[in-house]
Amino acid sequence: MVPPHENPDHSIEILNIVPLQGAGGIFAPSCEAAISLAVEEINSGTGILGRELRTTHIDGGRAPEEVALEVEALLATGMVHAVTGWHTSAVRRAVAGVTAGRVPYLFATDHEGFDTTPPGLFLMGSDPARQILPALRWLRREFGAWRWAVLGNDYVWPRRTAAVVRRELAERSGELSVPLEMFVPLETHDFTEFLAQPALDAVDGVIVLLVGADVARFNRQFTRAGRADRQLRVSPAVDENVLLTAGAPANRNLYVPSSFFVNAPEAADRLRRYRRLHGEFAPALTNFSNTEYEAVHTLRAMAEAAGSLDPARMHAAVHDGRMLETPAGERRFAGQQVILPSYIAAVDGVDFQILDRIC
Repeated sequence: MVPPHENPDHSIEILNIVPLQGAGGIFAPSCEAAISLAVEEINSGTGILGRELRTTHIDGGRAPEEVALEVEALLATGMVHAVTGWHTSAVRRAVAGVTAGRVPYLFATDHEGFDTTPPGLFLMGSDPARQILPALRWLRREFGAWRWAVLGNDYVWPRRTAAVVRRELAERSGELSVPLEMFVPLETHDFTEFLAQPALDAVDGVIVLLVGADVARFNRQFTRAGRADRQLRVSPAVDENVLLTAGAPANRNLYVPSSFFVNAPEAADRLRRYRRLHGEFAPALTNFSNTEYEAVHTLRAMAEAAGSLDPARMHAAVHDGRMLETPAGERRFAGQQVILPSYIAAVDGVDFQILDRIC
């Protein structure tokens, strides 16, 4: 944060919310390193609206209300100009209540889709229609998989995503295609109850809507139960950090939809810049941390298009389908959601093997 004795008008301060504890804490080092690359690149040019960019990181792994209270206190100083971060939708709901109409809030995480979106909230990740649903269609086409169990953490994103999946599968198959669904608290360590369900034997695979270390723990237990060789898993909540935490043997027969994989040819230059800044032993640049990187560059492009960081002017600048130039290429918004491509990858040990573009 800019010290109180300095003039905040000489810099633009982004508040970055990432979990420093809990199930999602494994993502924080990657997210902070990725956002620092974007800041370095922007500040080596003209900044944002001619001003230097700075970031302050706060812990998004606490209770949503606690995070929102800290955001509100920092906004009251007048020195926060934008908010971003990788964190849960429960935290997003609380934070959006205090940022609405005051500063742009670029939520850099996949989400569950929205009927209405608070003013100033811009969605940098994918929703189920452009991510898990096309992945399920691809897996059905390639492997004949149509009966799925759902396992998720017990909060907004997994529950809303599971509801979208149920509707999709019921409409396409004409019969119940999700015979087993279970939601567990964040930071669950024991998945025995789910793995012991008789209905699990009747499905082709599991849709995993867990977070962070919970995904890794489940994958290890799923494999130890002898299911990894005969049942698929698909999850949009997996990055390199999850794969490394689980260990290669736990990642067999696992498929991941994402808008970005670091081993894609178009990502090679970004990875070189990242390693040049942070060194070879930096936290992994991943599909999750990359969304933070893209959020900051998109904020710059939106601000330049609007000539301002005022949320209302930024809405007007992107609502007409205007294309924005970013290091990731052209980006377009539909309403308040950025439109991203989607790919599906198979996991090979602790790496991704990109198989196809699915959206």
